Amino acid sequence: MKHPERLGKYTVTSVLGEGAMGVVYKAFDPDIKRQVAIKTIRKQLIDDSPQAASVAARFRNEAQAAGRLHHPGIVAVYDYGEDRDRAFIAMEYVEGHSVAHYLGRKTKFPEQDILSIMVQLLDALEHAHDQGVWHRDIKPANLIITRHGKLKVADFGIARIDAVGLTQLNAVVGTPGYIAPEQYTGEPLDHRVDIWSAGVLLYQLLTGQMPFNGTPEALMYRILHEDPVRPSQHAGSTRPEYYDEVVAMALAKQPKQRYAGAPAFRDDLLARCSTPVSATVSEETVIMEVVRPESLLPSSGGPMGNSRGHLTPPISIGSAATAPTTAPPTHWNPATLQEVEATLARFVGPMAKVLVRRAARDCADLDTLRTKLAEHLQTEQERSTFFGQRLTSSGASAFRTTVSPQAPASAPAVVGGASRGAPLAALQLPPSAEFVERAQRLLAGQIGPIAKIIAKKAAAEATTRQQLIDRLVEQVEDGPARARLLDQLQRLP
Repeated sequence: MKHPERLGKYTVTSVLGEGAMGVVYKAFDPDIKRQVAIKTIRKQLIDDSPQAASVAARFRNEAQAAGRLHHPGIVAVYDYGEDRDRAFIAMEYVEGHSVAHYLGRKTKFPEQDILSIMVQLLDALEHAHDQGVWHRDIKPANLIITRHGKLKVADFGIARIDAVGLTQLNAVVGTPGYIAPEQYTGEPLDHRVDIWSAGVLLYQLLTGQMPFNGTPEALMYRILHEDPVRPSQHAGSTRPEYYDEVVAMALAKQPKQRYAGAPAFRDDLLARCSTPVSATVSEETVIMEVVRPESLLPSSGGPMGNSRGHLTPPISIGSAATAPTTAPPTHWNPATLQEVEATLARFVGPMAKVLVRRAARDCADLDTLRTKLAEHLQTEQERSTFFGQRLTSSGASAFRTTVSPQAPASAPAVVGGASRGAPLAALQLPPSAEFVERAQRLLAGQIGPIAKIIAKKAAAEATTRQQLIDRLVEQVEDGPARARLLDQLQRLP
């Protein structure tokens, strides 16, 4: 099909995705000087459809619902317009991936990321509910994790706007599996339909599975009459039992038995969990590998496709459970890595930090490191510019000290031909229980009692003493303190 060069005042620059009823474009706003995403719906298809009025109303409703919301966790809507061929919504241009993408890749979210996702979602829902807007289709495909780890709620196409509303407000609308019981029974609805859907999401993040499965008819029966398997009782589950009570409250059959609102859900979740909550999803989860596809992914889903349609070329996300650590490699001079990171960040943004740390583990010299990093750049011009940047650190100064040519990247530094720490062979041995305990005590001197938990987790993932050391020194932010800890750990017998 032929795509427009302009939509209203917006200059169309590319196609981000296509659905059954329309196209999502990337465009430029000449007044504000910013990139926007424009979701369109073709009038001809609306006119020819038996559900024309419903589809058109849902499209306009999205603009009205999201347009009255102003929250950093909600995709902003800027404008609504029409031309001869289509109606369109101009909205915030978001870079990232949907939670559905992560779940589809079998990502096992660590507890800190589950809490971050849920708290960010519930904060956004609190704002929407305060404005009289109920989303009614909270699901992983409508939740975007940006490249900076922030969560964005998208697609208010079937939202209920309190006191304004559309016709058939109590009709069964939404996505099977995320629909609250009262939406099936025709009872009056309120904001607690979103509490139910958020409970389904929490269950998925904990278990990787839906609480209810089956055909649409079977789903309806189970949602109305059955209780799901508790998250802690799933085969192989290591999730704490306190999540069972939170999920049960969110998925109560009767709305009055659920959390009264998003703040109550959030506060109870935080009160039961000992893990500190972060304002963002961790870098280790967001950035695992970078893929620059030649073509953009098409969107899929409902009449307009899902909210992935207005994302940039995606970052490919691997499993957080098996991803390599991003601790700073111990044999490199931190100043050198910071310079390389700053140079790379001009092209790839915040992901440069993780990419540099990962690549540096496998590279023994600066040229090899830069060559490896250049693979993540999209164009020949970017690669040429990247290689053309001069660094103040070079040669031997790129490392903490001179590294033995035969030593692997994880070898300890060598001064005057003698190892500063334990012999290289010892550092390649599996960490014994005694070694882990001594290492834990050293780390506790830097970060306190939490060192016990961190050391236990690191020991379960590390196959050598050096790998354990790398994971532990990552926990210390102060450069000199980190260097002292590294020296102490490498000297352990």
